Amino acid sequence: MTSQPTLTKAGSGPGDNRDPGNGLHAGLKNRHLSMIAIGGVIGAGLFVGSSSGIATAGPGILLSYALVGTLVVLVMRMLGEMSAANPTSGSFSAHADRALGRWAGFSIGWLYWFFWVVVLAVEATAGAAILEGWIPAVPQWAWALIVMVVLTGTNLISVGSYGEFEFWFAGIKVVAIAAFIVIGGLAVFGVLPGADSDKAGLSNLTEHGGFLPNGPGAILTGVLLVVFSFMGSEIATLAAGESEDPQRAVTKSTNSIIWRIGVFYLGSIFVVVALLPWNDPAIKEDGSYVAALDSLGIANAGQIMNFIVLTSVLSCLNSGLYTASRMAFSLGRRGDAPKSFARTTGRGVPRTAILVSVVFGFVAVFFNYKFPDSVFLFLVNSSGAVALFVWLVICFSQLRMRKIIERESPEKLVVRMWLYPYLTWAAAGLIVFVLGYMLTDTEHDGRTTVLLSLLVAAGVIAVAVVRQRLGLGQGHVESKDAEPDSESVTAP
Repeated sequence: MTSQPTLTKAGSGPGDNRDPGNGLHAGLKNRHLSMIAIGGVIGAGLFVGSSSGIATAGPGILLSYALVGTLVVLVMRMLGEMSAANPTSGSFSAHADRALGRWAGFSIGWLYWFFWVVVLAVEATAGAAILEGWIPAVPQWAWALIVMVVLTGTNLISVGSYGEFEFWFAGIKVVAIAAFIVIGGLAVFGVLPGADSDKAGLSNLTEHGGFLPNGPGAILTGVLLVVFSFMGSEIATLAAGESEDPQRAVTKSTNSIIWRIGVFYLGSIFVVVALLPWNDPAIKEDGSYVAALDSLGIANAGQIMNFIVLTSVLSCLNSGLYTASRMAFSLGRRGDAPKSFARTTGRGVPRTAILVSVVFGFVAVFFNYKFPDSVFLFLVNSSGAVALFVWLVICFSQLRMRKIIERESPEKLVVRMWLYPYLTWAAAGLIVFVLGYMLTDTEHDGRTTVLLSLLVAAGVIAVAVVRQRLGLGQGHVESKDAEPDSESVTAP
């Protein structure tokens, strides 16, 4: 297989950033990529799901977040190494294609696409519920439709349009979290007027049953509850393929992942558990961040948090549609999806890939309203462990890709995995351990999620193996020298 493409300017005229190798445009600016990278680690799950983790592990949830955060840092370092050497819209799927075989690229690509179209339905429904609470005259299903249509239109205009929307969505999340950490930190150390000083303090980390009130085992249970809130960290490597300088974008994103996770996840959760006792009823009833804001004496804390969650939901929807469509585009380029998925408009937009992705998103939304406890529950559970599958494939791909890059283009190793191959194997082992531990979890549906996800993965892999043996899908292979496959080209 030939090497993956690096995006370059065609130079056919002023403002022509068209990649002659794959039809996409280098329409994302450095500020877009920077904010996508920062915002990508802040999902709605951080705001909504952290309360259950705190209730399970107490202050020890910090160790759960630190453990998963360390795993994500290692996985993103591996992905950064491969993507800096070969930036491509297919990211880890394209790397797996080359390192492990076409079956691997096909399987993980379609599983990842499946994950994100289900996420579209989950986030659209969550956003619609908030909007209906503000404007009840419009039914929830209509809000879900409006949100999906607006963001579909954003993605169809141009990649720059997606980048601009995501810049502001992510910017609001980043500012909100930063402000929360600063204000909450001042309250923890007793220098903020109006805060509930009787509850706030570092003593909350050791009192009320200790740092691990429910025992050390709760740390692992906490891992299961928080691991999926980290999904999305890899989006920056997909988006880098449509930036002006892909290698620089990937390198910068990879190098900054440590402080992003440290500040936004560990920093904000630390503030929450220091502001309030972990077993305060308000954390479970109102949500961890709303309860924390209330303790700071901030009026309308619930509505403020609803606005931040809505922003996070819209950001996730926007990025989810972008990510799903680019993965479908890459699969089309490699002959693992219909050729129409790989066609782009004159603006470098993979229109068919976007529309097909959003159609499946609409179907999932319909199932959520019509069959929430059967069909939709199956979709959610069967895609739930895909994040861990993706990370595991990244580990095994990097083990082989490092050798390929060192043999063919060692100068492209501008990002290197630390202590290769030992940390790579350690990360893979931890992922397998988490999957195994999930099989013992019946209280939070961990076992169901893993078993159904494995069932779907087995089906996709079976299709991939059959296709490979029949010699199907041998059409386009991403390479620098490939001809553009688009509906129209940018005028010179």
